[in-house]
Amino acid sequence: MSEETNVQESVPAETISQEAMDNFVSLKKGDTVKGTIVKIEDNQAYVSLGYKYDGVIPLRELSSVQLENAADAVAIGQEVELKVVSIDDEKEKLVLSKKIIDGERAWDVLQARFDNGEVFEVSVADVVKGGLVADVGVRGFIPASMVERHFVEDFSDYKGRTLRVKVKEIDRENNKVILSQKEVLDQEFEQNKQQVIGALEVGQELEGTVQRLTPFGAFVDIGGIDGLVHVSELSWQHVAHPKDIVTEGQSVRVKVLKVDPAAGKISLSMKAAEPGPWDTAGSKFNAGDIVTGTVRRIVTFGVFVEIAPGVEGLVHISQLAHRHVATPHEVVQEGQEVKAKVLDFNPAEKRVSLSIKETEEAPEQAPRPERAPRQQKIEAIDNPNVSLSNQSMSYSLAERFGDKLSKLK
Repeated sequence: MSEETNVQESVPAETISQEAMDNFVSLKKGDTVKGTIVKIEDNQAYVSLGYKYDGVIPLRELSSVQLENAADAVAIGQEVELKVVSIDDEKEKLVLSKKIIDGERAWDVLQARFDNGEVFEVSVADVVKGGLVADVGVRGFIPASMVERHFVEDFSDYKGRTLRVKVKEIDRENNKVILSQKEVLDQEFEQNKQQVIGALEVGQELEGTVQRLTPFGAFVDIGGIDGLVHVSELSWQHVAHPKDIVTEGQSVRVKVLKVDPAAGKISLSMKAAEPGPWDTAGSKFNAGDIVTGTVRRIVTFGVFVEIAPGVEGLVHISQLAHRHVATPHEVVQEGQEVKAKVLDFNPAEKRVSLSIKETEEAPEQAPRPERAPRQQKIEAIDNPNVSLSNQSMSYSLAERFGDKLSKLK
């Protein structure tokens, strides 16, 4: 095998004459040449260089990433710049590499993009364990955590997609390039977020889409950014968990409660965008009505009972039972369903007074035991407010005080 051969530009091999042979220049391993793709097979591509025979680019030399077919890297008629890998005159074989040329050029370009924070497009060449691979002249790796702003469980359908990325890390010595699409998306999200927040006003009503649920509330997309609807703002009725009211992807109407541009936080309310329960409660309840409700809160002075979604009334501790009640827990528990009588209803002040004991029959008073005659007489004497008759008096004052008076004589 020889590492050199004589070549002449633009002269087909079958028409080479001695005169043309004299014009051949020396070609050696490591030289850079230009040519045109004239044929593509599964595992290689043929290049016309204008030399005495065509060059071949093996599949492994077409790209820095693994390919399944040569057509994934080049097309017939495409002009390419290549590096001479080896020359075999006996087999009339000239092995070329596109990968080497691409790699030499890529590092300077990638370094400039890294320094400038440039956003550029790449095509996903392969899906591997831990992320995605893209051909950027060299092998570029996009870790799974840097693909999207949200968690992605399966990347199988990402092959062939075009992504907009930034160079996150570059290490030429170790042939390492880390790319990130998430950084691009985060930056665009923040820019859009500030624009949306700047246009929001407290009290404004918007249409949104439920993005995700947490135990403390629901995050709603209101135009590219999320606002929080706290669990207490989901409905006028008591809500144990947001999933009881909304589902992910559901369209909802919300009202802006608070905007904090510095913190980037938006507080929303679904219930505030609906008619309040007190707006319609006026026609539902009247003093004297017997209603059924649920004990929502217990305090030292009584309990609050929800008699309609968002409408709570107070049962004062004195109205819990006909007997003396030291603490409301003696009578009711949170979540318990009870019957109560409406004592007073004032929707304008959002106040309801209720009584549980008024729905129950008062117990009969136990008869007082009769007292002995002598006990009655003693009580009558000891109590100056009690009038005594001669008949009920069985002894005189002298009998009671005689001994004491005799001593005074």
